[in-house]
This record gives sequence, C-alpha cells and structure tokens, in this order.
Amino acid sequence: MLTGQPQLLRAINERRVLELIKEAGSTSRVAIAQASGLSKPTVSLALAGLLEAGLVHQVGRASGGRGPRALLYELDPRSGWVVGVDVGQRWVRAAAADITGRIVARRDERARLRGTRELVAQIGRLTRAVADDAGTEWTSITHATIGSPGVLDPGRELVEHAPNIPGWGRRGLVDALRDELGTSLSVENDVNLAALGERAHGLGRDETNFACLWVGTGVGVGLIIDGELYRGAGGAAGEIGYLPIGEGDPYDPAHRSRGQFEEAAAASGVVRHARELGMTRPLTSRAIFRAARRGDERALTVVAAEARRLALAIAVIVPVVNPALVILGGGIGANGDLLLGPIEDELKLLTPFRPRLAVSQLGEEAVLTGAVASALAAAQDRLFTRTGGDGQTF
Repeated sequence: MLTGQPQLLRAINERRVLELIKEAGSTSRVAIAQASGLSKPTVSLALAGLLEAGLVHQVGRASGGRGPRALLYELDPRSGWVVGVDVGQRWVRAAAADITGRIVARRDERARLRGTRELVAQIGRLTRAVADDAGTEWTSITHATIGSPGVLDPGRELVEHAPNIPGWGRRGLVDALRDELGTSLSVENDVNLAALGERAHGLGRDETNFACLWVGTGVGVGLIIDGELYRGAGGAAGEIGYLPIGEGDPYDPAHRSRGQFEEAAAASGVVRHARELGMTRPLTSRAIFRAARRGDERALTVVAAEARRLALAIAVIVPVVNPALVILGGGIGANGDLLLGPIEDELKLLTPFRPRLAVSQLGEEAVLTGAVASALAAAQDRLFTRTGGDGQTF
C-alpha cells in the first residue's frame, strides 16, 4: 500500500488528479500540478496510486522543449466499459463505449413489443452482443443506462406514463432488467437522455440553460437548468404531453392515459389530422412532411397546424424556465425546414420571450448518445471512488 498521506486525503487528491486527466485527455505531472495547485510530490503520489489501480496509464512523452520530455498520462480505456440503450416503439438501439467515452460498438434492432418479457430479453441479448463486438466480457461492463418513454418513480422503481410501449409500466420491470443485465443499471426517460446527449455532444454544449423538445411517437421536453438535468420532484418534469392543449375537452378522462397535447401533436395526431383532410394511405407523419415539401396543400395545412401547436407549447415553457435555446428533435421535430419559420412567426404573436430555436444535429442518435453519456458519468464516478486498505470507501 502507498503511504505518506492519510488515506482520505490521498483519495481526494487522486480523484482531483483523475478528473484533470479526464478533462485534458492526456497531460503531464507538471501540467496537473499547475492546474490543481497541488505540489509535484503530491501529484506524483496520486499518479502512482492511479497507475497501481489501473485507472491511468502512460502514453509517451511530450514533444518539443528543452531538456527531458515529460511523461504523459491519460485514462486507461480498459479500466471500465459502459453500455447505453435506447428503447423505442420501433427500434432498440445499443452502444458500448470505453471509459474515455469512445463508442466502440453499436447495434440496432426492430423492437419486439409482443410482451415485456420478450423486450427485456431482447435488450439483454443486444447489450451482450455490443459488448462482445467491443471485445470485452459482459462482466467488465461497469454501468448500463436504459432510456425509454415514461417516468421512473424512484421510490417504487416503477415506469409510469409510457403508453406507447405495451406493458412497459408493469411492476417489476426494473428488477427484471437488473436480473437480465446483471450489472449496475439506471433507467432514464428518453427525452431527458436526448437533452444529456445534446449537452455532451450537441447544440447544448455551450449552453447552461436549454430545452430539448422531442416530438415523434410521443412528446416531451428535456430541461437542462444551470448545467444540470432537471427531473422535478417525482421525475416527471418535461412531461408536456399532459398539457391541456389540443382538441376536445381538457377534462375528458380519456386524456389521462396519454395526455391531450400528445394526442394532438405527436405522430398519431398529425396522421389523424391529415386523414380528416382527405389524405389517403400510406399515411405516416414522415409521408405527410414529404408531401408538404412537394407542395401538397392538405399536407401543408397539417404542418402549419403542427407548428402552431408546438409554438403554443414553447410559449408555455419559456416563461417558466427561461431557456436560452430550444432544440427540436424526434421524428417530427427534425423537420426544421418546414417547422422553424412558422414556429418563430407564431411565437412573435404569443410571447415577448425569444429563445433561440434550432434542430438537433444529433438526430435519432440523441437518446443513445445521452444514454452512453449518462452511463459514462455513473461509471466514472464509481471507478474514480477509491477504496482504502481497511475497506472504507471515500
């Protein structure tokens, strides 16, 4: 065991040094000392501990300069692995990444929705397949994050408000996923993960306050406030599908399951509106937007109505959380060429607040990107926690 410092202080210093190495990518002992304010001997002791634990490794020497070239250190990619999963109504996507965040393997499959048990088994097979593709054993996976529609009640570990995946809200789902995967696991709302994906690798990288408005099979908003994901008291922040906006009576009990706004603004509502105007099959939201680009008058009417609905939702959100940026995503939200202009025009009539609007550059990858980023944060936190010789975790 390394000596010369109390265990708790040594652990704190190692964590600080490891964070700096993670931020820098690769760096030297001198650079770490300058950035941390720690003495060079203290940094050397911390590096020795991290090398012994297998969390960092030497990657060569710095180039240029006079005298001996400094050794460079970086995270050892082999020290941990993560898996991210995006579970949707149509697709299940999975990716494996090393502890540096580099995605090494990726697979997509059509979702098998005939029963929850079959879907859970599919997730298990797919995640093990990407781990195998990445060249690592499943036992080496440090953390997995699963993104899906709905809200995870942290007290009961029950996924609620996920009507688009049959049976997904049944009791015991989280336990079934844990049993299937057998690793450290978190379950997160898919739109929240899209927002985390935007914060990590998308348009939200330079914003501390933004909203990710996801419109597709369902409707939701992921909120990043002061740089952190905001979930609310019970995890339901951003469930705007339940806003009392849309056709019919907002007090109608039929809206309790799916939400009045989601019934109107999600893909099924867009298709229903197009059918009411006389458009015929094959009728999907994607086909409707394609028809609008060709100049079809009925499709253009549907798109204009959708833009008004989305503008109304944004006008409700903006005065409450005051985001600098609203990112549109999802199968419908991705149609920025048809939606952004009309939404901005409508907002001018609805509200004095002017957030910047943009379409996600991550596209359908946003949720999976956020799942990997979330799993990575959990894995790094777990790996970067040092355990002293007496078994005490610091």
